Amino acid sequence: MLNYSSIRFSPFCFLGNSGSRPLGDAVLDGIDFDIESGGGEHWDELARALNGFSSQRKVYLSAAPQCIIPDQQLDSAIKTGLFDYVWVQFYNNPSCQYSSGNTNNLISSWNQWITVPASQVFMGLPASEAAAPSGGFVPADVLTSQVLPQIKQSSKYGGLMLWSRFFDLQNNYSNQIIGNV
Repeated sequence: MLNYSSIRFSPFCFLGNSGSRPLGDAVLDGIDFDIESGGGEHWDELARALNGFSSQRKVYLSAAPQCIIPDQQLDSAIKTGLFDYVWVQFYNNPSCQYSSGNTNNLISSWNQWITVPASQVFMGLPASEAAAPSGGFVPADVLTSQVLPQIKQSSKYGGLMLWSRFFDLQNNYSNQIIGNV
């Protein structure tokens, strides 16, 4: 049994080789590290341990850090270079998000994130103003005309991540941007 901070699980529960199956018959092909509080220690060790199972079956690793670099929780884990996808949350963090018509902080932070050792980096944005009480919502027209043309130039650009589908359904945000992503 691995024990990393408050997470306890048998590493085989997602590979289909264990009698202990907390997710029933589900077979997971990856793990997302969305760690927003607590200590940042040992997440790198967990990433290495999970990646070790890739010799049996590919285990995809993704992380959802805050846009402030370095992310207090996931910096050491991301620096392992083992993450396939990094879903950076560019909201609820005024120093690195879109604000009042200004894309500078957002683009500057993006340019830092595309230097991390990850296969693909996704720009995580709120799907509405209500989805991110501390800010970061980018109106669809600004996203498609000012932000996407710049960030899509990176070979690490993986796409967009929206928080959340509930808020997206409220204002149809994804349908307003889908042709430009």
